[in-house]
Amino acid sequence: MTLKLTVVDQSPVQGLPANTSPVAISVDLAKACDRLGYHRYWLAEHHNSVNFAGPCPEILIGHIAGQTQRIRVGSGGVMLTHYSPYKVAEQFSMLETLYPGRIDLGIGRAPGGDALASNALAYPAQPGLEDYAEQSWLLQQLLHGRLPEDHPYKNLQVMPGEPATPQTWMLGSSGGSAGLAGQVGMKMCLALFISPDPAPPSVISEYKRAWAEAGHEGQPEASIAVAALCADSREEAEYLAAPAVYWKVKAFRQGVREVVKHPDEAWRLRDQLPPSDQGFFNAVLNSMVLGSADECAEQISQVADQYRSDEVGIVTVTHDYKDRLGSYERLAKRML
Repeated sequence: MTLKLTVVDQSPVQGLPANTSPVAISVDLAKACDRLGYHRYWLAEHHNSVNFAGPCPEILIGHIAGQTQRIRVGSGGVMLTHYSPYKVAEQFSMLETLYPGRIDLGIGRAPGGDALASNALAYPAQPGLEDYAEQSWLLQQLLHGRLPEDHPYKNLQVMPGEPATPQTWMLGSSGGSAGLAGQVGMKMCLALFISPDPAPPSVISEYKRAWAEAGHEGQPEASIAVAALCADSREEAEYLAAPAVYWKVKAFRQGVREVVKHPDEAWRLRDQLPPSDQGFFNAVLNSMVLGSADECAEQISQVADQYRSDEVGIVTVTHDYKDRLGSYERLAKRML
């Protein structure tokens, strides 16, 4: 099976060349990955973050699509709970009109930031997740012009004439979104990089079963996304991965949001963690795809077979941009 590889870019801000914007780095990386043969380039959404510089992927998507030639560009993803489905439909229909056949609209339910950011995004209303299922359904119906005759928004125009429709994807890290993605007829991407104890392959089966029960035309399509770092050796890859791993320990175990450290500092601070947090550090590290190009290719192929997916998203966060770019280059040379 020939695998397609997607880049999931969280736009990290640390270790950049002098006087360089992290947004410019995302554009540079996208152009490189376009040349290298990656299938998609997805941009994450984060708010009030000291580490990730992507609050509005819908804007950066258009800029990157205009700077690249072939690669599909999309959101990984728009955090729909913050927004009007109608406005999101308009934005991505416009993007698909400008760059036909190249735009992906991935959505998710996570806040993408802290409580302060969620409240500010919702102001003057209150933030909440209870409407996500209805928002997802409405977004899909608006984009495809399938609202019921008695729906109050039936006569809304998304774009004048025949609106262009991007590919729609629902992103999730557990079984919570699988059934919903199948019900509303979206493609699904299962994020295996968030937790060291990822969701099982049965989640993909649940998604496909929900798709079939809903009676959608065509075939369901699912992909997976993993954390990966490709270097000259396993030892070097582990060394370079430590900053992202230590950041997860502080964020998920201690509720502390810090800047991504240099690898030397990350390994030093790792030894000062309580034993339980050191265990979490090791679990996160061992859950990643790490090693040489050959080792990473073998690991990616194995997890793709396990989840029966022919497309794998690659999330790579390093302290220095040159190491992140080098990882994507090595992987492309070996697999694309």
